[in-house]
Amino acid sequence: MHKKEILEIRKQYTPENCSITRISGCYVNGNKEVIAQSKDAFLSLPEEEIFKYLTIFKQTLSGTVGKNLINMDFPLEQELPGGTQEFLLKLRNSRLQNDTLIDEFYQKIIKNYNYGENYYIILIHVAYDIPGKSTDGSEMFDASDEVYEYLLCSICPVHLSKEGLCYNPETNHIENRVRDWLIEPPMKGFLFPAFNDRSTDIHSLLYSTKQAEDMQPEFIENALGCTFPMSAGSQKSTFHSVVMNTLGEECEYGIIRNIHEGLNEIIEETKQSPEPPVLTKPEMKRLLVNSGITEERIETFDTNFDHIAGEKAEFMVTNIAETRKFSIQTPDIVIKVNPERTDLVETKMIDGKQCLVIEINDQIEVNGVPVRTVPIE
Repeated sequence: MHKKEILEIRKQYTPENCSITRISGCYVNGNKEVIAQSKDAFLSLPEEEIFKYLTIFKQTLSGTVGKNLINMDFPLEQELPGGTQEFLLKLRNSRLQNDTLIDEFYQKIIKNYNYGENYYIILIHVAYDIPGKSTDGSEMFDASDEVYEYLLCSICPVHLSKEGLCYNPETNHIENRVRDWLIEPPMKGFLFPAFNDRSTDIHSLLYSTKQAEDMQPEFIENALGCTFPMSAGSQKSTFHSVVMNTLGEECEYGIIRNIHEGLNEIIEETKQSPEPPVLTKPEMKRLLVNSGITEERIETFDTNFDHIAGEKAEFMVTNIAETRKFSIQTPDIVIKVNPERTDLVETKMIDGKQCLVIEINDQIEVNGVPVRTVPIE
């Protein structure tokens, strides 16, 4: 799923557009014990509760695609009888009216979700009547030919409210506040099936994580049946390892600057595309060649890539590129450069020493104090 498809689903989480049929909840304590469960027709809930739940669902589908929202495919074996994908299909098709399936789902989450405190599992069934689109892209609500039925799961931490004093209007006194168990924004979640090409894709799901580096691979593999992908941070470190091992002694400032500029050019060229740009093995090789790596070093690229990243690895460009900063660091100095003006810095040999040379203009400040750029004669 790309950004526009995710936004289309998020827009349904309003009282006017709501197509949620049922909601189920399971409150679990830090010892993995079920404390309470609930099952309701969603629109039968009090209006104030509906608004708060809709906010949680929007938060579950918030974040950056490829970083907080990750598309995942099911391995073939998970689509066979007894596989996780087959189980999730049964659960979706039951429209959350089969208590046995719901309880089994909760146990899958509880067994594999690594969280030592209280949390609340929320599961909803939604039937979204997909509006057709005219040639100019406008929606035609009377031209729908598919209903997208899906499950959305949100896993929210539950914490005690802070201690403090409060005003009690009934007694007209300031008194000790009663501490409540509050449901906080979701830490994990998923949408199944995926909404790819504005249609149901039962072979994929969208995984949600509030913290990009806390993916919980055991949860992904055991509870959802999907293959654990590289996190955003892992993609960046793996990309850097491939670059450093391929360049070897040629890992110099000019080539790294060219790689930085090449990545940002890719982002700029694809910013109107709904699909985030992805760097595959051939595309990374082309990037290195265009950045000035020698033929001798590029011969080692294929081996380095396969060994470090894996032959079929892909890097989301927005996860490995630095669009907001360009920094140069030595043990004693850190230089931060406008990412669009990396041309102002170069390396030169001066008096037999390797130096960084920075082109300057008339505006220089040292600790906030303007200084002269031309020496006094």
